[in-house]
Amino acid sequence: MAFVTGLMLIDAPASALNNMGQIPGEADQNAVGVKAIRTKEGSFPYVSAQAFRYWLRTTLGQTQPKWKAAPVYRETDIAYTAADPIEYWDDDLFGYMRSPATSPTAKKARQSDPKYQGLTPLETDAKGQEKTVTRVSPFRVSTLVSLAPVSLTEDFGVMARQESTSEVDEFPVIHRHQFYRATLKGLFSLDLHVGGTFWYRSKTGFRNLDRVRIEKAQQGDLEDLAKREGDKKEMAYRLPLSQRLERITTLFEGLAVLDGGAKQTLHYTDVAPALVVMAVTKGGNHIFGHIVGANGRGLPEIKIDALKEALAVFKDEILSDVYVGWVRGYLDDERAKLEAFAATKEDSHIVIKHPREAFAALIEDLKKADHAAWLG
Repeated sequence: MAFVTGLMLIDAPASALNNMGQIPGEADQNAVGVKAIRTKEGSFPYVSAQAFRYWLRTTLGQTQPKWKAAPVYRETDIAYTAADPIEYWDDDLFGYMRSPATSPTAKKARQSDPKYQGLTPLETDAKGQEKTVTRVSPFRVSTLVSLAPVSLTEDFGVMARQESTSEVDEFPVIHRHQFYRATLKGLFSLDLHVGGTFWYRSKTGFRNLDRVRIEKAQQGDLEDLAKREGDKKEMAYRLPLSQRLERITTLFEGLAVLDGGAKQTLHYTDVAPALVVMAVTKGGNHIFGHIVGANGRGLPEIKIDALKEALAVFKDEILSDVYVGWVRGYLDDERAKLEAFAATKEDSHIVIKHPREAFAALIEDLKKADHAAWLG
């Protein structure tokens, strides 16, 4: 089994990328706060993993014509996708849980709703109840958290286009919001073995296929892994290698041009990675999590000793080059430290490029015929 293991930094010079709504304790409903982890050391702004995944799914839909997003259906208190990883790429790589409400009223409403009837149907039990299907996401992400604590800034604004037509209008409508200056660090991992591979085990997260979806797999060009010879038989169906690669590489093409975030009208933050470090590794544990941190002034720094240790300890588990994407003009002194280190380590295979070029190099590496084993 192999994983694409990566670390990324987002430069947020004056940003409010993920908000919490009204500031707790504030009577003013026009006061909006940012999400932050509050500790004794100070406040660490963050972007939730859910928000990050939303940015990426939206970016993929807007920038990658090949990307096939699943339709979403909303009931009163729950929502879910078609839960069809054979057809829809985000159901494959981002996972799902489709468990419709069981009440007679909800069931009747679904039966008469053409939008629901447009979803891939679910297998039903003897009582006519639809059975749940679930899939653990092959693509995992962390919360994006500031490298160092910061002081949150509060900005006052007004309705600037307000015209004074009465005494009341002489007092402008005021609103307030928090923002920050920080570098956000996040981790990501993609299980290459799981992408494009769909299980039908009776276990939460691994009942990706029900009878309806198994029949769809059998009618399509999917390999039945249970028929493989040897001791590693799996209760799963798998897409052809070319299709799996197309989905995986498109995901990374989208990550290279990531867009999104709150308050962009006011702060216009580029959330595409300013720095990314990634490699194909044997295990799912993250080997680069501690190679970037904050110095005594709270500024980002590359921890060369931590990188040395990671490259030495995990030498036998790193299957590819270590791809570093680093935008020139961002932490140039730190980049120079890494370039000097890479120049002295002939066996480290550190490739330093612009982030978009680094993702492109990783994609080309994944496509090599002799690397097909990475996908299992």
